[in-house]
Amino acid sequence: MEDIKTRQNTEDRTQIKGIRISVKIDSFKYPDGTTALYDISLEIKRGEFIGILGSNGSGKTTLLKVIDGLMKDFEGNILLDGANIKKLSPKEIYKKVGLVFQNPDDQLFATTVFEDVAFGPINMGFPEDEVISRVTTALKDVDMNGHAKKSIHNLSFGQKKRVCIAGLLAMGHEMLLLDEPTAGLDPMGEYKMMNLLKKLNKENGVTIVMATHSVDLVPLFLNRLYILSKGHIIRGGIPEDVFTAPEDMSNVKLRLPQIAELIYKLKHEDNIPFEKIPLTIGEARREIVRLYA
Repeated sequence: MEDIKTRQNTEDRTQIKGIRISVKIDSFKYPDGTTALYDISLEIKRGEFIGILGSNGSGKTTLLKVIDGLMKDFEGNILLDGANIKKLSPKEIYKKVGLVFQNPDDQLFATTVFEDVAFGPINMGFPEDEVISRVTTALKDVDMNGHAKKSIHNLSFGQKKRVCIAGLLAMGHEMLLLDEPTAGLDPMGEYKMMNLLKKLNKENGVTIVMATHSVDLVPLFLNRLYILSKGHIIRGGIPEDVFTAPEDMSNVKLRLPQIAELIYKLKHEDNIPFEKIPLTIGEARREIVRLYA
């Protein structure tokens, strides 16, 4: 009886705070005994755009898979809307949250765009007219309307990633976990993808958690940021608080955003009295104008 009351109180507190996912991972080990994740604690609130920043091999993909319920043999607890994810069925999890893999070819399998995006809603038991409506809306949301009949094999890499996202949106997912969504894209493709995610977040209210090592994109789009190194979160907060000094970033095999690294050197090596280290071109411009106005 006490366990039921405790669980109910936890669920109530989680809902009041607007927390969709609460993560407390004490340890997760690979089958060979290697510790992949340890001592991880983070909360994802409704409508947030959160980044998990780390170098290759830091554990980003593993963390997303654990949060998505694909790996449940970890020590600790993950609550999805207050419910323990270990006790939820895959169907209960996937009604709310879905993972987009780094390589879209690992996720796409149907012949056409429509067939692939429709697969989820069909298997959820929606009637035909509802499936068509969901697919049409999802493709529009990812700027792929007009491509429904197109062959998957004739899509660009970026278009394939958009179709993967559409497939989750069509199932009604309110939370997206994305593993390196800009990987494999050219610079213009990166910004198109990030602007798409920003639109889904701001206009559609989709909660997004993105694993990435692209430090230059992070300050432009994310609400909060966690740095993952060797399976452990070493720092978290708003980007301005997380990005501090080149030495700190180098220790976790990352670097500051390019504009921040430039201003940092101007401040500390050339003694130009910047009050803060800007992370974007716009912030740097305003700081320079302030100094020399």
